[in-house]
Amino acid sequence: MKSETQQNFQSRVAESVPQQDGATTLDATARCRRAMLKLGFGALAAGAFGLPAAVRAQSAATPGLAGAPASPDNALVRLVPSDETVRVGQMEPDTPVAAAVKSGDTVWYDGTWTNWGNEAKYGMTFKEREPIRKKYPNGAFSLIGPVVVEGAEAGDVIECRMLSMRPIDWGWNSAPPGVGALPHDFKPYLRYLKFDKERTSAAYVPGVNIPLRPFQAYIGTQPPGDKPVSANLAGNYGGNLDCAVLGVGTSIFLPVQMAGGRVWTGGSMGASGEGNVDQTSIETAFEEMRIQYVLHKRAALSVPMAETPDHWIGFGFADSLDNSLVACLRQMIGWLSAATGIAPEDCYGIFSVAGSFRVTQYANQTGTVYATIPPKGIHCMLPKNIFSTALQQRISTFTRT
Repeated sequence: MKSETQQNFQSRVAESVPQQDGATTLDATARCRRAMLKLGFGALAAGAFGLPAAVRAQSAATPGLAGAPASPDNALVRLVPSDETVRVGQMEPDTPVAAAVKSGDTVWYDGTWTNWGNEAKYGMTFKEREPIRKKYPNGAFSLIGPVVVEGAEAGDVIECRMLSMRPIDWGWNSAPPGVGALPHDFKPYLRYLKFDKERTSAAYVPGVNIPLRPFQAYIGTQPPGDKPVSANLAGNYGGNLDCAVLGVGTSIFLPVQMAGGRVWTGGSMGASGEGNVDQTSIETAFEEMRIQYVLHKRAALSVPMAETPDHWIGFGFADSLDNSLVACLRQMIGWLSAATGIAPEDCYGIFSVAGSFRVTQYANQTGTVYATIPPKGIHCMLPKNIFSTALQQRISTFTRT
């Protein structure tokens, strides 16, 4: 007998609900079925997507306007977390499509899972949680996906517009032994936090309230190859960006590595300081999340970037913070020079006088149970307001084309 979740996932019937902003709301699997019928189910099962011809991005709206649909017929596609749609700790290339969308469609994630396959529960002691953590040597993040964008192919970019994220009513911060910036200074640490009804703050200790600024630690396209890819890692496909400023109103640009893009996301966080110094944020799950996917054909970007209403953001990951900063700076200089025509040496100076290079994450896992160790990360915040309106437009156009 199938569970209710399995029945929902395997249902092939469109679900009628009130429309929002002119969008049709469908069960994700009804959409998947239509895509499978177009492609031929046998080819899909074999992993050969053969997706339809290119679907050009229908909007290049800035993140501040990201809630606007790209066209009147863009759909709102429901995706439910289940054993069929979630993989823990890694992107698996042979996972069936969880949702197939067109450029401009929004995926309504009807919940996300806590770390370790939703096995982390409020009030568990550190000792009770350790066996669960050790069950998942590939990593903690419960990744949901993959979402396929019709027409996406290698050399394109998928813009992920983060429209909404509502946490559940609790989360935690913890530090197992051997992790973080001070791996030997403290005993294993675990603190549970209850959130207020509006999901705007969390009481950490008496007198200390942490504003909630939810974000997804992990978002990436599937790299090429037939091997699983650890969710602890980051690369030119995105991945474990773990950047606290990528909240609602942000656009995240992910280079497409293979047909359809196959976007995965996970690691739902309530808030984080930049640097993640004890190795964790406020780890939680979301009651609901909405991401609009916009396809940009033959875009110039070959590395992930992000955009907020006020900043452009680039990333660098390496085995040390020094190397991460150098990688981030070189990528940003190349991007800004190509986008604006400003000489690289002048871009170098611009980043020195106006860019803010911040620690994304300080990964140190000498006592880790995981097979792969997250890289150390740096991100650069480049303010938009230092550029003329014309240059801002050139940068925005370049990033999307």
